[in-house]
Amino acid sequence: MMEKTREQEIQEAVRAGERALTSLRRAKEKLDSARNWGIFDLLGGGFITDMIKHSRMNDAVVLMESARADLQTFQRELRDVYVPTELRMEVGDFLTFADFFFDGLVADYLVQSRIAEAREQVDDAIRQVERLLRDLRGL
Repeated sequence: MMEKTREQEIQEAVRAGERALTSLRRAKEKLDSARNWGIFDLLGGGFITDMIKHSRMNDAVVLMESARADLQTFQRELRDVYVPTELRMEVGDFLTFADFFFDGLVADYLVQSRIAEAREQVDDAIRQVERLLRDLRGL
């Protein structure tokens, strides 16, 4: 069995990072939409607005779960390439947050502050994945 070259390992990590980035960006779009509908709902939007907001939140949950899975794959691929430990830990922070986010949904569905917090975490994860991809491409 042939051992993978460092270049192959880096390319696998880059592809995994790009998938994670795409998932994170899609989740952010749905969170943005949920936030906007939530604001409209707070201003008296009514039943239809509430239904649309909850639909966007459900979509965001699915996309965040996908992003979490993609980030876990990215983290595994990063282990095959030398990357400073602190960068891996930062990606792990999003995975921990995602657990909290999903647990909270069962208890109280999203409120505007939860959406805002999720958006911040997704934005942080996007920046971290983009930085890791730049670093990987520079190897």
